[in-house]
Amino acid sequence: MASGDGQGRRRRRASGRSVLSGLLLVLAGGEVGVLSALAILVIVFFVLNHAFLSAINIRAILDAVAFVGIIGVGQTVLLVAGEFDLSVGSVAGLCAAVSGWLMTTGRLPVDIAVLGGLAAGAGLGLVNGVIVVRFGIPAFIATLGMLFVAQGMTQVITNGYPIYPLPDSVGNVGAAQPLFGIGWAFVILLVFLVVGDLTLRRTTIGRNVYATGGNKEVARLVGIDTDRYKMVCFTLVGTLSALAGMLVMASLASATTSIGQGWELTVIAGVVVGGVSLFGGVGTVLAGFIGMLLLQVVQSGLVVVGVSANWQQISVGVIMVLAVGLDVVRRKVSVRRVHSVEDVAALMTDLDVDAERRALDGQISGEEAGLLTKIEQENNVVIGRDYYDS
Repeated sequence: MASGDGQGRRRRRASGRSVLSGLLLVLAGGEVGVLSALAILVIVFFVLNHAFLSAINIRAILDAVAFVGIIGVGQTVLLVAGEFDLSVGSVAGLCAAVSGWLMTTGRLPVDIAVLGGLAAGAGLGLVNGVIVVRFGIPAFIATLGMLFVAQGMTQVITNGYPIYPLPDSVGNVGAAQPLFGIGWAFVILLVFLVVGDLTLRRTTIGRNVYATGGNKEVARLVGIDTDRYKMVCFTLVGTLSALAGMLVMASLASATTSIGQGWELTVIAGVVVGGVSLFGGVGTVLAGFIGMLLLQVVQSGLVVVGVSANWQQISVGVIMVLAVGLDVVRRKVSVRRVHSVEDVAALMTDLDVDAERRALDGQISGEEAGLLTKIEQENNVVIGRDYYDS
């Protein structure tokens, strides 16, 4: 009887914690919070200058966010998996140069040259993944090194000069406006947003990516190849960076050395503002895009109301710091780290009584590890590795 009362109390405590954590999580941010902030900014800039919501300015904002937004889809997935890539801008510029060189000096058909640029991006992303995952070099160092390597290779290929003239078909794609006066880049972005968001939210692949970034050790215990997932995510980021770079090349009708400059921090800042955690395991593709759109709205709004361009950079920096601070707060209110085997056992009681006994004995099998993952998802907890190292 006492055991039943104890289990009931544990259930009620777990239920209360879940409700409180859920409410705090909503208040701390997420898609609703970012959308609210975006709506407030739009209203403020519109009040200050009605031209902010003119058709021309809206198209300019969407066109500007399209290129970095495509990369942001991949960067979001990579951040959810627990890593990040600082080389995206340089990789975009290099792949545009590679594709442009293949079209002109290489005299290859446009479609083959485009595939060559995508392959270069995928290859560079895979190299980043191998260096980080297989050799254990921190992503900050590995991708920062790739940033400089890609910049140097771009200069070698272009000799510092734009590559032009490109075939007419390339310029035609860049000049086309298939969606209400908006270019192909935004249309492609919409496709990747839908596919990426649904993949993360609704598929086993997405759940495994979240598990990889949320708790790598538990993910391994339940049979997830975390190293492979991370390398695939790095490859995805490289491929999307190449695509974005080539789309800019098409819009300019030339491959210039300036393509991708400054995108590294713009992409990371945007998705972090959208609620994607720098610490892994948290975020959605849609929220990441909303964050990037918010930053673009801020920059465009400041221009419309006549604020100096210098203040635009300052505002982006301040917003990013605040977003990271909010991410820390969000993690504190939504994730409770378990510090005793008794806590683990209490959480496991409702799922498997026998598992409770083994948890107390420090004997957690692969099957129970799967239960722990389920517990983490349902109770907003992260179970420390000391419970399954034994």
